[in-house]
Amino acid sequence: MESSHSLCFQCKGRNWCGVGAGACPVLAKIRAAVPLEKKISRDVFGPCPPSVFVGDYNWPNVAIGPLVSVNDALDARALDDPSKWFGSSYAEIIAFRSSLARGMRSQHVKARNRVLADLQESVLSTAPVDFEVRFKNVPRLNLSFSAVLQPMGPSGEMEDMRVTGATKIPRKVDSIVNEGLRVSEALPELVGAGFDYYYLQKLLSAGLLGREKEKKVVPTRWSITATDDLLGKQLLKKVREFPEVSEFRVYSSEFLHNHFEILLLPGAWEFEQFEAWSPGSVWTQEQNEAKIAHEYEPFGGRSDYAETEGGGYYAGRFGVIEALHVMQRQARCVVFREIGPEYRVPVGVWEVRENARHAMASAPTKFSSLQEAFAELRRRLRNPLEAYLAKSIVLRQKRLSEF
Repeated sequence: MESSHSLCFQCKGRNWCGVGAGACPVLAKIRAAVPLEKKISRDVFGPCPPSVFVGDYNWPNVAIGPLVSVNDALDARALDDPSKWFGSSYAEIIAFRSSLARGMRSQHVKARNRVLADLQESVLSTAPVDFEVRFKNVPRLNLSFSAVLQPMGPSGEMEDMRVTGATKIPRKVDSIVNEGLRVSEALPELVGAGFDYYYLQKLLSAGLLGREKEKKVVPTRWSITATDDLLGKQLLKKVREFPEVSEFRVYSSEFLHNHFEILLLPGAWEFEQFEAWSPGSVWTQEQNEAKIAHEYEPFGGRSDYAETEGGGYYAGRFGVIEALHVMQRQARCVVFREIGPEYRVPVGVWEVRENARHAMASAPTKFSSLQEAFAELRRRLRNPLEAYLAKSIVLRQKRLSEF
């Protein structure tokens, strides 16, 4: 299998990678760039989704700044809210992200200044906020992709920025931020009040949560996984007390060439997730067979980082825990994530989170025995079930109720 860059160079949009007509990420970038080039200048005025981006390079001195819309035809709120992207094509997602100009200014993670204060005010808002940003040079459209982050559009160093529009800040959030509660105390209150993952992740990244002396901005890449992990652990405190599911359930979802099957089994909370990367997908360009990563968590949780799956593990786990919390049930859980060869460009772990969320929101297929569930999984999975059973901890446990 040739490298993606070599294949793209030879293909030139003729769909050799198999992503489908109109979905070539290279052409999507070009199509997005042409109309935007006329709209981007040193002075950008537009709505902020609201959002802030904090880099991780050279930490603790990091690049921080707003993401400002340069496309009036698109709803600013949707440009940085992956909960609204499920079902969108590669081209649409790239168009969303290409429409956000990222301003950058370097500062220490604990520094306090007017720029940070304005950014924090915009992030607290639940509605888009108008920004004026003056760049040192015209922002460059150099679209970048990441296994953790959403694709990033044009960016440039800022000379200055100002909030020019009114903000809409919920009283509950304003109260908790000003009280200076610990992050572990603030998150449960905010989740209980109905605030969504993506809003809370931005609050954490912008340095708004925690005790006053301990507050600092958190690189966006780190805050994504931290929010998945922290919120999951908070919800698990309740989930572990709920009654167990009484039957075997299989939930399904597929989006952006990522196929999910999620199996719930009767029993106290346990979790494991498989990532099966098909040959030719974004991280297996040179492979001839699927590569399967595996991570596991017992009832009491885990203390080490899920190295083999990284942020994808915590995103999938959060999607399942969130659903169990709503169901008021606990279970042993197994996530099968199968990544097709068409997944040639990573879009970030939000795709894992949203696939898990949509799977768990769908109607499950229910079975009275594990063997019946296995028979169904053998029909649905693209890789042999035995390849997963050989690595599984949850599925190799023998219980009388499963036969």
